[in-house]
Amino acid sequence: MALVGRRDGRNFGYGRQLSYAGPQALRDMFGGGHFGTVKAHCDRWQAFVRWCRSEQGAGINDARQIDRKVLADYAAYLRDVVRRGDLAVSTAQNRLSSVNRTMAALRGDQCVKLPSPSKVLGMQRTGVRQSAPQGQDREQIKQIVDALCRDHQQRAAAIVLLARATGMRLREAILADLPRLIREAEDLGRINIQDGTKGGRAGASAPRWIAVNDNVRDALEFARQVSPASSRNLIASHESYLSLLQESIRPARVILHAHNLKGFHELRAAYACERYEQITQHPAPINDGQCCQVDRHLDREARRQISYELGHGRIDVVAAYIGGRA
Repeated sequence: MALVGRRDGRNFGYGRQLSYAGPQALRDMFGGGHFGTVKAHCDRWQAFVRWCRSEQGAGINDARQIDRKVLADYAAYLRDVVRRGDLAVSTAQNRLSSVNRTMAALRGDQCVKLPSPSKVLGMQRTGVRQSAPQGQDREQIKQIVDALCRDHQQRAAAIVLLARATGMRLREAILADLPRLIREAEDLGRINIQDGTKGGRAGASAPRWIAVNDNVRDALEFARQVSPASSRNLIASHESYLSLLQESIRPARVILHAHNLKGFHELRAAYACERYEQITQHPAPINDGQCCQVDRHLDREARRQISYELGHGRIDVVAAYIGGRA
């Protein structure tokens, strides 16, 4: 058992830090298995912990202080973030669900939870993209990169280029092992996205190969140039992932918004739409393409390939990036 104190002690006996207690309780709940599920819950719990420790979250660092009002306040915070366009409805719902699960693991009961994350948020996740993704235009990307560099945000510019060229998530772009990827690009003509992936999908059991083109090479080379000294990725030796987000990436979002890009995640959708057109020779459905009517088998194969390249395990998820099949 991971209990480090009395069950009625700080964080219900799971240690002094909220960030440590949640993952320990989850590992207990899942019996040391289900690594992907536990990792996903832990990542979402850490987002909740950061909010708890902030001024908006009243500086909480003990799970015993978390009640239904705290959870309702967190839901209200997420609702505002979604409305600003900085978070998907599905991500917000997943974060609330993981907080429910982690609180149950910590407390050993279901007494403090949000009964329905979707109802609390007042938003429904459709799972199907309703508008064309921003960032499809390469000239727009160039303007964003130039603006970020003028503001001395070269690492944020590197993330923009990597996300648009390879479909990487924000975390994947930050943690990408640049020397390895450059070596793979040169030797194999493809790269394997493995660092910073979600749900434990990393290693030989979950390869994620992306074909290399000039855009990928240019993005990797730019990222290598702006990578801090003695680092294999975009994090300096004196930094943490969280500090980079807070001190560099968050301010960079202002520039993204000023250039009509609501977030880095839009670039994954732009990548997916581009790949769909490359594979099918038709525009993506969200760009008024008709492949799903003309050749449903080809449409399905394109979705299967894009799902693989984006690091998802299900074809249906791709509708959130390129549109539905209706």
